[in-house]
Amino acid sequence: MGLNEKLGEECGVFAIYDPAGDVAHSTYYALYALQHRGQESCGIAVNNNRDISQYKDMGLVNDVFSEEILERLPGTMAVGHVRYATTGESRRENAQPLVLRYVKGNLALAHNGNLVNSKELWQELSTTGAIFQTSTDTEAMAYMIARARLHTGSIERAVEDVIGRLKGSFSLIVMSAQKLIAARDPWGFRPLSIGRKGDAIVFASETCAFDSIGAEFIRDVKPGEIVVVQDGEMHSIDTYVGTQKSGFCVFEYLYFARPDSVIEGQMTHDSRKLAGAYLAKEHPVEADVVIGVPDSGVSAAMGYSEESGIPYGLGFVKNKYIGRTFIQPVQSMRENSVRIKLNVLKSTVEGKRVVMVDDSIVRGTTSKRIVSLLRKAGATEVHVRSSAPPFLFPCYFGTDVPSKENLIACNYSMEEICEIINADSVGFLSVEALDKIAPNAKCGFCKGCFTGEYPVDVEG
Repeated sequence: MGLNEKLGEECGVFAIYDPAGDVAHSTYYALYALQHRGQESCGIAVNNNRDISQYKDMGLVNDVFSEEILERLPGTMAVGHVRYATTGESRRENAQPLVLRYVKGNLALAHNGNLVNSKELWQELSTTGAIFQTSTDTEAMAYMIARARLHTGSIERAVEDVIGRLKGSFSLIVMSAQKLIAARDPWGFRPLSIGRKGDAIVFASETCAFDSIGAEFIRDVKPGEIVVVQDGEMHSIDTYVGTQKSGFCVFEYLYFARPDSVIEGQMTHDSRKLAGAYLAKEHPVEADVVIGVPDSGVSAAMGYSEESGIPYGLGFVKNKYIGRTFIQPVQSMRENSVRIKLNVLKSTVEGKRVVMVDDSIVRGTTSKRIVSLLRKAGATEVHVRSSAPPFLFPCYFGTDVPSKENLIACNYSMEEICEIINADSVGFLSVEALDKIAPNAKCGFCKGCFTGEYPVDVEG
């Protein structure tokens, strides 16, 4: 995807129960592994003898947290979060986890996703006296759970009651004084996995977080499942399991997730290679080298190369110390970052016909810039290939897809797109191929941003 037109990233959540304590350090390392899912803010909330303390701020994990801060967060349970703002403004008050103190005790919540009925919930809560400190879905969910807890026998039953009223995507972590709860929406839009490390039980948006702390992946949380951890024991509430048609966000495989993560039984890197292979079948071209735009385009480029027989080459050197530029909300800031983010490896492309594989093309502005860089480095031809289909519709479930007037595929033909980005040819993966890129996955996909068909009614 063009480097200054990155789609809004998903947030990342992590939680741990560890009777040995020192959960803050484990959460820190896990959030570091999930940093790619959100770079605007981060936070950790820790339960120590039923008292929840927290620290959160704007910025990257290694900038926000120091050893001194982590030492001030002792406890046996923790919730962590890295955030990209899909709902709510980019400000410190919206950073997660959200800690709520109410008559039954303390709660900490963190979630990844987006509710399509949040306005209705906010209006209902506001008219019954709720005063909001943030502009996030998370706070509305926290209020609803706290209110439900006043009329139910346990926090997990309160979560169960509330989930029945939520419409949209959410992978949710709730930490109370005694329990750690993980829940996933009934459609399974967003990933959430369970792991173990000795006596510790962990939850994370991606399995790469388990690898970072030496935990073993156990299984995914089922769509609609509520998993409860108390005193080292784990049990499930399956009220909503199997009640909705599976709608996992296929863009997790194409872009969001780290290539070393296993999601719904499928390695992300392998999915991207398959996408590249199908792209080579659907849009072949005579060329001398295949290159991938870092990071997500690299695996797809390998797949294109293997399928086509055209050699793969390292086409770009990336400055590893610059974060994903779409995180920066001001366009001028994004453009400044792009200028120093990538450099073309001239020896790979000079005098050659180049296939440039990217994970998607959104607005086309940066694709044009990258093509220009390749031509200046001596490429004789540049054939652009996208391992995602054209974006034609909005996403209501947490991916920050631009409005239609800013989507290049909504406004121009393939021939016009090719001319706009100054490529010799352009090709997008077909929607039909999306069903083939994750053969090991045991779920259906949401492809609404490509097709306009959504698992959830977004109008009502």
